Amino acid sequence: MSLLQDAKTLVQAHYAALSTATPETNVDILGTHMAPDAIWRGVHPFNLQTGPEGAGIFWQPFLESFDAVQRREDIFFAGENEIDGQVSCWTGSMGHLMGLFDAPFLNIPPTRKIAMLRYAEFNRVENGQIKETAFFCDILHLMRQAGITRFPNQTAAHLVQPGPRTHDGILLAEHDPAEGAKTLAVINRMAKAITAANKALDTHSPHDEMAENWHEDMLWWGPEGIGATYTIDRYIEQHQGPFRQLMKDRVFNGHLARIGEGNYGGFFGWPNLTLTNHNGYMGIPGNNIRADMRVVDMYRRDGDKLAENWVFIDMLHFLLMQGVDVLSDLGAP
Repeated sequence: MSLLQDAKTLVQAHYAALSTATPETNVDILGTHMAPDAIWRGVHPFNLQTGPEGAGIFWQPFLESFDAVQRREDIFFAGENEIDGQVSCWTGSMGHLMGLFDAPFLNIPPTRKIAMLRYAEFNRVENGQIKETAFFCDILHLMRQAGITRFPNQTAAHLVQPGPRTHDGILLAEHDPAEGAKTLAVINRMAKAITAANKALDTHSPHDEMAENWHEDMLWWGPEGIGATYTIDRYIEQHQGPFRQLMKDRVFNGHLARIGEGNYGGFFGWPNLTLTNHNGYMGIPGNNIRADMRVVDMYRRDGDKLAENWVFIDMLHFLLMQGVDVLSDLGAP
């Protein structure tokens, strides 16, 4: 069995064990597969932690608030990290953590109904242990399900977001490495096109720029505060256009992991971008503050172009850097 397959087996065992965890047992269960000194990165207010106890900073309050939790996984794959020259081995996972929202979570009021917490997670596996995790979840999206519309004027749609249109995102078997390489090549080509466009916005029309790397009926599943949008033209109208008009002086900081397998690929950074909310983005007044975006992107490739993109941004951290403390506004300590 290859290292990638070993990594998949270990992480799936980790997820299966977590499905039995309680607030009292979660740290012990996390310690079954996580190294004691593992790096754990989460969205605000969880942030950077160490080891199973650090990961428990998220899992304990989550399990205290949600009953009968299921991991509704839509995408799972593995790859050698392009960022470090294919030295490290990572898995990528995406879907929802579904449960009965029965007690307050981060002071978000419970609904006593089904709630779906969007998540994306990367795990680095080495010597039979998880040595590094990046766990992103969409807390604003959960707030919206609880009736709190913090950003009512978001430019795209609020949806409980589905997995791939093709329903083939769980890559448990081994796949031809050439296909993953194709996926990463398209992702990298697309990223270079964005960089080029930012330097010379008048070189191509936004549609022509997008059409080089995206299918016309592309789906962009964005985070709450921005939303989900469909087709190149509506993506330009409902996300790309407002983002480029309102956010200025964007600097790309790089990624920590970028992997691909089969038709799927993804990356995360810590942070990916630093920029300025110059003209009032998401209803937050324009300012001169340099703020960071920690971002996960997951992609599905169809042929030689991208067809779907799921995006997670640590919005609470990005807003906090601008002086907007969403959790404090809810009365959270």
